[in-house]
Amino acid sequence: MVKIADIAREIGASLTGGEGAETLVAVTHDSRRVVSGGAFVAISGQRVDGNGYVGEATERGALAIISEAERPANWTGYWLRVADARASLAQVASRVYGQPSAHLALVGVTGTNGKTTTTWLVESILQAAGLKTAAMGTISYRIGETARSADFTTPEASEIQGFLHDAVAAGVTHAVMEVSSIALEMHRADQLKFAVAAFTNLTQDHLDFHQTMEAYFRAKRKLFDGSIGGYPDHSVINIDDPYGAVMVREWNAAHGKLWSYGLETEADIGIRAVNGVELRARRTAPLPFDLDGLHFTAHTPAGMIEVDSPLVGRPHAYNILCAIGIGLSLGLSPDQIADGIRQCQGVPGRFERVSGIDDDLTVIVDYAHTPDALANVLRTINSARGTGRTGGTLTTIFGCGGDRDRTKRPLMGEEAGRLSEHVIITSDNPRSEDPLLIMNDIRVGIDRTGRHNYQMIVDRREAILEAIAQARSGDVILLAGKGHENYQILATGKIDFDDREIARKALRERRDCPGRPTNGSAHHRH
Repeated sequence: MVKIADIAREIGASLTGGEGAETLVAVTHDSRRVVSGGAFVAISGQRVDGNGYVGEATERGALAIISEAERPANWTGYWLRVADARASLAQVASRVYGQPSAHLALVGVTGTNGKTTTTWLVESILQAAGLKTAAMGTISYRIGETARSADFTTPEASEIQGFLHDAVAAGVTHAVMEVSSIALEMHRADQLKFAVAAFTNLTQDHLDFHQTMEAYFRAKRKLFDGSIGGYPDHSVINIDDPYGAVMVREWNAAHGKLWSYGLETEADIGIRAVNGVELRARRTAPLPFDLDGLHFTAHTPAGMIEVDSPLVGRPHAYNILCAIGIGLSLGLSPDQIADGIRQCQGVPGRFERVSGIDDDLTVIVDYAHTPDALANVLRTINSARGTGRTGGTLTTIFGCGGDRDRTKRPLMGEEAGRLSEHVIITSDNPRSEDPLLIMNDIRVGIDRTGRHNYQMIVDRREAILEAIAQARSGDVILLAGKGHENYQILATGKIDFDDREIARKALRERRDCPGRPTNGSAHHRH
């Protein structure tokens, strides 16, 4: 616990309402989570102004208010006026919760794609080494065996610091978290001490927030350049990515140790052999990855590591190399790292195969919701199945989120049209937008390819059921965009919806009633 006067001094706040001798027991930006003796930070967001909830926070027992606004004339309690409420939230949370990131080894992974799988791999590696772990990311927040669903990939600073405080109290020695660009830009990761930071890649996403790729990159770079309050002890960066290559090229030794990884460029961590066959120095063909998993020899600063993983495809090869670099940076042995990779069976909704051995087609669910991620998973499927040799076709079912970056919609349509034999454009999380307008944005990209291999079915459930019912033996169906999500956000609110459950139901019906025609709800065909 820390005195209000000390907090005011440390964050450069003007304190009114008393000397500030009392101590704070908690801090939050959410008036509903205020506890007696805690502080409420009033943040003026894009949609909600926290200053409108000061009264509610006080009724719940807030001892102090931290705000960019002036103290109201009739206010009688402690008021700390600051220049930046979000930055102050991070500073106060770190102090109130005892700077927990200094009491464990914290790993942060940032990048457009691959964050979730990489953090799951790292968690598996740490657990294989017998260490007690905590993890925070898109799917869930976990301390040891205890888990709860995630609200955000990277929540607000007070939640992060409180989570890490609880982890330390539970005896956790190592924690790993996904760090989003929006979180970095909005000071959520400020005051965190990272033992290792990793960069996976940067491709188009979140431009509704960042506006330009340059601004998006600047936000990601904050994890490494000291902007959040310090440099990581060790950084692991994908040198094959153009933005990662810039960071490696401009790296300053004062910023900590650096290891690069990659498949194409000479790097500290890379692949020496695949399926027991040593790679030539100059390759003209893609690496021979298939649907049976990844089996390769990685070269590292600590020697060779034999990788045997059930994960599939080139993107996961990158994730594994990144996880290897993180594990070595934390001082783990090659054997511990190899064991952890082998034991990681995959991440929910990331190239998750929902069809079984009794099914005559393959159905895969993946979270891919950016042009690059969608292209990667489609290339992985095409490479593995050997296009044209199986006799089956690839159908991609996807949509795009409403109230989000519109510019990526035609780009995703273009990738799907180019890399699939058939596409069904459908809804994702349309939110307040008209789903058909979103789908028309996607259709523009497919039309660019000159192909007319698509349908438009607004109802995502119907799209999945129809695709599986009408598929031929040997076909592959990709359900992209929602992955692990068990809900859909419509203009009317959130409903229960899980691609995997719907696909399994359709597969059961296909097995039970072969040749059954679909129900003919209205939809648009092309």
